[in-house]
Amino acid sequence: QEQLMESGGGLVQPGGSLRISCAASERTVSTAIMAWFRQSPGKERELVASYRWSGYGGMPRYASSVKGRFTISGEKATNTVNLQMNNLKPEDTAVYYCAASSRGLIVSSQGIPNNYEYWGQGTQVTVSS
Repeated sequence: QEQLMESGGGLVQPGGSLRISCAASERTVSTAIMAWFRQSPGKERELVASYRWSGYGGMPRYASSVKGRFTISGEKATNTVNLQMNNLKPEDTAVYYCAASSRGLIVSSQGIPNNYEYWGQGTQVTVSS
C-alpha cells in the first residue's frame, strides 16, 4: 500500500522543464529522508536525488547525471518533496518514484531501494521531440 502520492510528470521536449511533487497520504508517516528514484525499461531503479531533513543532516544529494539540472526541495512538516527538472534530456525518460525512510540513511545507503519503507505509485516522465 503506497503511502506517498506523486503528481506532475508528463511529456516534455528536450531542453524543457518539468516539476514533480510528492506528499505523504497520511500524517502518521514519519520520515528522516525523502528521495526520488527513477526506472526505465530494462534498467534497475536508480537514485536521482535525496534530501535528509534538518536534524538528520539537512543535505540534498544528486546523481552525477542530473547534478546542475535537477533541484530537490521539500518540507518535513508536511512530508512533501518536489523535484524541479530543467534542461531535460531524452535519457531522463523514466518512471519517477518518490520514496521515504524513517531512518537517516548514510550516503552509501541512500541509493538502495530496499532501505526505504514508503513508496509512491510512480509518475511517467517522457522527454521526446
